Amino acid sequence: MELVRVTERAAVSAARLRGHGNEKAADQAAVDAMRRELNKLPIDGTIVIGEGERDEAPMLFIGERVGNGKGPKVDIAVDPLEGTTLCAKDMPGAIAVMAMAQAGSLLYAPDVYMDKIAIGPGYPQGVVDLDASPADNIAAVAKAKGVKPHEVSVLIMDRPRHADLIAAVRKTGASIRLITDGDVAGVIFTAMQHETGIDLYLGVGGAPEGVLAAAALRCVGGQMQGRLILDTPEKVERARGMGVADPKRKYEMIDLAAGDVIVSATGVTDGQLLSGVRFGKEVIHTETIVYRSITGTVRKIQAEHREFEKFRLD
Repeated sequence: MELVRVTERAAVSAARLRGHGNEKAADQAAVDAMRRELNKLPIDGTIVIGEGERDEAPMLFIGERVGNGKGPKVDIAVDPLEGTTLCAKDMPGAIAVMAMAQAGSLLYAPDVYMDKIAIGPGYPQGVVDLDASPADNIAAVAKAKGVKPHEVSVLIMDRPRHADLIAAVRKTGASIRLITDGDVAGVIFTAMQHETGIDLYLGVGGAPEGVLAAAALRCVGGQMQGRLILDTPEKVERARGMGVADPKRKYEMIDLAAGDVIVSATGVTDGQLLSGVRFGKEVIHTETIVYRSITGTVRKIQAEHREFEKFRLD
């Protein structure tokens, strides 16, 4: 519940700026709320990967210590507002999300981009591979499902950098769902195939989102691989300083998020994963999903908040 409170506070703070067209203000509100709540927790926590450095957004910076220092040492991955544009435009799918695990469990890396591939549970181990072509991966998923390639659905971020990838997937006959933002939820959708229709996630997104998504998939039995995109000497050097010895390493899901991982995500705007924050005259409604790897438990928590003072920033 402590983690739930952290993402609830961030989500409510961001939701107050839904549709205002100011991405950085919404992001800053979520960051400030998340930092305040994290610092109340009985933990000795370190932010090992977080957002902000890449796009100069406000952030809980990598290496920042959080918590009251009187509890266990833990790694924390955060995205206080996943889908800043979605929130600013009041579009579906913005969430506040974080993951926590024992120290040394989550990938410690700079805020760069990551090439990713992910599928949900129920497939043979190694059925897809980041180094395989889109055609080979789609054929492998189709074979494992017992369907034709044109019956496979692939989710990809709608970005110019994915033009060649989209063309390659189209050539196989597979269908594509393009999303504008929100690739943490995009990866999680592969674990909800019966609800979302998504079989496979492909493409390049943020590394923090990659770690958060891997943490959630570990809890439900999916598969994921990622590779940091360290395409300048400065990025390679920064990564080396964080212990990334091989800049071309292909990370398995367990490399991205190991140990006993807990993930909490609260909806900011309505989406397929979560309902957004609802503001009533006397009650604020939130919806949160919590994953835990050690038990494989997934919980959805619908909360009614009647004490508004707790959402005020000092």
